[in-house]
Amino acid sequence: MTVIHASNSDNSLDNTSDEHANSAHVFMGGTFDPIHFGHLRTALEIQQWLCVEHVYLMPANVPVHREMPGSSAKARLAMVEKAIAGESALRCDPREILSDRPSYTIYTLEMLRKELGPAKPVCMVVGMDSFMSFDQWFRFDEYLEYCHIIVVARPGYHFKPNQVLKQLLAKHQVEPKSDILTQSAGGILVHELTPLSISATYIRELIANGRSPRYLLPDDVWNFIQQHKLYFSKKDS
Repeated sequence: MTVIHASNSDNSLDNTSDEHANSAHVFMGGTFDPIHFGHLRTALEIQQWLCVEHVYLMPANVPVHREMPGSSAKARLAMVEKAIAGESALRCDPREILSDRPSYTIYTLEMLRKELGPAKPVCMVVGMDSFMSFDQWFRFDEYLEYCHIIVVARPGYHFKPNQVLKQLLAKHQVEPKSDILTQSAGGILVHELTPLSISATYIRELIANGRSPRYLLPDDVWNFIQQHKLYFSKKDS
């Protein structure tokens, strides 16, 4: 069993020099079905920890690693936009929703690198559960040519990586965040963070059972869900 710990000396919000502040392009993808406070807090804490100007939330159009979303791409995009309204640190990147291709992240990374140039640090934020199946992702062995990967883990997270992930971590894992703020790509940084225990699946189940998910997600998102009858059981819609 392996235990991965983030560097204890790297937790302050202000120990990144002005030279590196706002330099990296950081994004967090997902179905956001629906987006909730767990997503939002994680994105905001990453933004503050890295001292970058923005973290971009990027809803997937047609996810290829999981079941189809319970609401349309257009609705999920609208909910993300409503959720971050008024928060300058978070932005929405609709490129995967607007694309007619399946939401393979490697396509997005190729596009970002073309737009941002070869020198710009690009960081992709993923949860530990997603990272555990990373070696099953389409063209996973090319990701680190385009970006860094920030793996969000609960404090003291224990896991049993397979041999491919062990080799990947042995070759690419870094600890000080300065490594991903000064290089354009190639690093895997595990950041311990205590996320809010909120599940989009649970929210959908609450709504389908006629119960309120209020205080698990922004009111504007809940109002949108009610207005458009998203996730309600057929008899209620």
